[in-house]
Amino acid sequence: MKILILGAGQVGASVAGSLVSEKNDVTVVDTSADRLRELQNQFNLRTVTGNAAHPEILAEAGAADSDMMFAVTASDETNLVACKVGHAVFNIPKRIARIRSTWFEAHPELLGDGCFSVSHAICPEQIVTDYIELLIDFPEAIQVVEFAGGKINVVAVRALEGGPMVRHPLRDLERLLPDFAVKVAAIYRNDRPLDIAPDTIVQAGDEVFFVAAAEHIRKVMAHMRHVDRVVERVIIAGGGNIGLRLARALEPHLNVKLIEASKRRCEFLAGQLSSALVLNADVSNEDLLTDENVEDTDLFVSVTNDDEANIMSALLAKRMGARRVIALINRRAYGDLMQGGQIDIAISPALATLGTLLEHVRRGDVVAVHSVRRGRAEALELIAHGDRKTSRVVGKRIREIDLPPGASIVGLIRDGEAIVAEEDGHVIEPDDHVVVFLTQKRMIPKVEKLFEVGVGFF
Repeated sequence: MKILILGAGQVGASVAGSLVSEKNDVTVVDTSADRLRELQNQFNLRTVTGNAAHPEILAEAGAADSDMMFAVTASDETNLVACKVGHAVFNIPKRIARIRSTWFEAHPELLGDGCFSVSHAICPEQIVTDYIELLIDFPEAIQVVEFAGGKINVVAVRALEGGPMVRHPLRDLERLLPDFAVKVAAIYRNDRPLDIAPDTIVQAGDEVFFVAAAEHIRKVMAHMRHVDRVVERVIIAGGGNIGLRLARALEPHLNVKLIEASKRRCEFLAGQLSSALVLNADVSNEDLLTDENVEDTDLFVSVTNDDEANIMSALLAKRMGARRVIALINRRAYGDLMQGGQIDIAISPALATLGTLLEHVRRGDVVAVHSVRRGRAEALELIAHGDRKTSRVVGKRIREIDLPPGASIVGLIRDGEAIVAEEDGHVIEPDDHVVVFLTQKRMIPKVEKLFEVGVGFF
């Protein structure tokens, strides 16, 4: 597939790296020659230096025969104009734009073919906000991804000594949780995936990915570790777009304090929020954190636009007694170092957004894609089409399907009902939504091919 990426920032670089690794023909456009040079040193792709909204730059980048455009520069205006030009001049079939302004959420008609010709709009700030809200709902989890509108979830949790499942084989899950279905999708030990079987023993420190209906998640987590109390008090460090969106989402039902260094921005934030307390101070101000009783805080979330400030403020809050800390970290190396240490969860906006972008690239009828383990693994929801003659999956028991190594079918959505998949108990039916977990991303093309239907189907 020939893909044009406009913008070589964190989001553009992440999606470029992922797509190049899957053998796509990728061209990246950016105004910064230095940034493009860095990308070329890392990946096998083509680059063009210039303004992505200019038709001559898009022509040089190969827009005329591109299958897809990702307009993910830092400028809404550039992204919108590029989509319009891509549609009107070059007839690019699919055009995805990064849009930060909340105005377009209220007026989606402006994005259609009659205006800016955006096929699909994404907002990384809102995606990160939604993701943090899920982590607040399940404070023991490392990662939570939803399928079928939240009816079935894939959840990552760190197994701790004392949990009922620790030092027990996976087959004991059925005995310990007899009232509902749960399936372990993957176990990572020492950062490597295990080949799991019924006799695989869960050990303290394991990163366990399991699948269950949303209402059963807490019960499963209670068997992997102690269950934390619900989140009631939150401190948000950073009043940018993400900080504001998160404070708005949480203030109706939680005690929220928002710290922002800019006095002018604080005045704006105070006018946008109803009950959240806005504090004008540096996010690493130890005296302020003491005055605001950080030791009684259930969750400290650092979401400034500076990685170092987020890391230092989260570490300080943790040392001062905050029960759980989350830091927004753009640089992948920083995130890998910090995740699971003193910082409970490191979130990359680019990687959080990656799954949403990849939904439009995946072959076959893909409903949802979630990038997990900081982009190293993936969970996706595909629709099974065809019949036993034209499909490699329809009409077969899950155990009979020739899945590639590292791939497992973990859930089904059938007639609106979420089902935790059992290898012997379930047969794939036409129009089933199938949730697949992959520990190895390089196997994605094989999974996509598996769900393609033969020519006879058409």
